[in-house]
Amino acid sequence: KLLSLDNFICTPHLGASTAEAQENVAVAIAEQVAAYLLRGTITNAVNVPSVSAEVLSQVGPYITLAEMLGSFHMQIAKGGVEEVTIEYCGDLSEMITSPITVAFLKGLFTPILKDAVNYVNAPIIAQERGIRVVEAKTTKSDDFLNLVNIRVKTTEGENVLAGTVFGKNEPRLVRLNGFRMEALPAGPMLFVQNNDVPGVIGLLGTTLGSAGVNIARMTVGKQREGNMNLNVILLNTDEVVPDALLDKVRSLPNINEAMVLELPELVGA
Repeated sequence: KLLSLDNFICTPHLGASTAEAQENVAVAIAEQVAAYLLRGTITNAVNVPSVSAEVLSQVGPYITLAEMLGSFHMQIAKGGVEEVTIEYCGDLSEMITSPITVAFLKGLFTPILKDAVNYVNAPIIAQERGIRVVEAKTTKSDDFLNLVNIRVKTTEGENVLAGTVFGKNEPRLVRLNGFRMEALPAGPMLFVQNNDVPGVIGLLGTTLGSAGVNIARMTVGKQREGNMNLNVILLNTDEVVPDALLDKVRSLPNINEAMVLELPELVGA
């Protein structure tokens, strides 16, 4: 009966010669499947990069970060992706980073391909689409213990973003095209570019609040371009901002661009 169920997956009998050994193997498999479903942690796989449990505990938070940054980039990018360069800085440069690169590619393709992309086929999809993927490493990491610098070239330009992990598992986007920030790239977000003049943030908050949308977190990055001071505002919201409300935000004075982002949720947040 179990074999006839669509949601039942059998595992092969490999080397467990006693009933006790078979039970231990079954428990280990269940724990590994749960770890992947809950945290995206992969162990003992045959078709994805394999790392030890110790290394996985170190790079695991960066796998989460990379997938979020990949999804973030794809949703703000213009044009088709041609090249991805990922630079691992600090202590991270001395670790096994291939799972992090794969996670970024998975995040990059997920907004387009949805469930059709996973950790196994993401590098294959990049290759099939002619996307060049480059890894670089350096022990220097500026103001952070570890930093992931990402440069993505598209048919219409490029985006440069950087992320790190605070504490044990607090992913942060810390740079975006010259803007410095500490944004949580997770869940529903509102991405806004605006002129840095008084009243914009207040009006934005009032507009969202009047529509019943709660702002869970807000981050502002500043940059000077020519004679104009510009901001990037990243808002984490409790729900996805609906299209009609997004149109209202776009019509506000001094708002240059606004878009809704839907990123992976941070498990345990």
